[in-house]
Amino acid sequence: MKRNVLLMAAACCIGSCTTIKMSIPESFQQQATMLHVKGAHGNSMSFDHFTTSKIKRGVHVSYPGWGRPFILENLWLNQLGIGKAGLVDNEKAKFRYALTDGNNVVQVYAHEKAVTRETEYHLLNKSGFPNSFTELQQYNYVFSAVISGDTTQVGKGWEMVMTNIYDRKASRDKNPFAYVKPGDNGLATNGTDTIFIKPVNIKQTANAEGKTSNLPFKLLSGYELSTTGGVIGIVDLMNQNIWFYNELDANERLNVAAIATAIFARRVHNEYW
Repeated sequence: MKRNVLLMAAACCIGSCTTIKMSIPESFQQQATMLHVKGAHGNSMSFDHFTTSKIKRGVHVSYPGWGRPFILENLWLNQLGIGKAGLVDNEKAKFRYALTDGNNVVQVYAHEKAVTRETEYHLLNKSGFPNSFTELQQYNYVFSAVISGDTTQVGKGWEMVMTNIYDRKASRDKNPFAYVKPGDNGLATNGTDTIFIKPVNIKQTANAEGKTSNLPFKLLSGYELSTTGGVIGIVDLMNQNIWFYNELDANERLNVAAIATAIFARRVHNEYW
């Protein structure tokens, strides 16, 4: 959440006339249909003839606490007026809802969990701001969902997984300002077919006159859903839209809609535009 606030604040500093939007390939637009999602990130969603039930959520909890104490390191760091401490934050949430296209219904059951480990360096005997620095050490995020159809729907149920993992030690990252990269990678499968989920980031903005400029960082704009045959859908987080490839049949569109709404419904790792 802190990363999202900082990135959006920086984007706003570029200028009030700057427009940031997801870029949809022209070739895909000509073969796809866009539907705007009403109630995205809310307690229910609807778009065209698709509707969800009320999204029932479990308790969204966060457990901040202390990690490694760094006792030996602090013996000499304290002499320099510096303190070192380990911080750990555990966050989890779950939700469920039903999605219908007017004919068939699927049930979505989802869980999220994130564990963040950081090292905090702070100046001793000094008040005011800033007097501390936090270095990211490890981040593990897992989102899993089960999409099960009713007895009238053809095909098996789907399992969906999205992850975002960072490990400073394993990657040998020396950058003290490292942060969690935008977007999660994942897939959904029913045991036979697989839909790949890939984040789409942007690094370019446009002002009212159409002049473009580059951002100093990447922003997550949405997710691309694809199979081995190509892209079948796009989830536009910025404008709360879902793009469906026109050649999908009704059952495939319902599966894409379920994956997309599950992405919109997340709370632990989500980008609000």
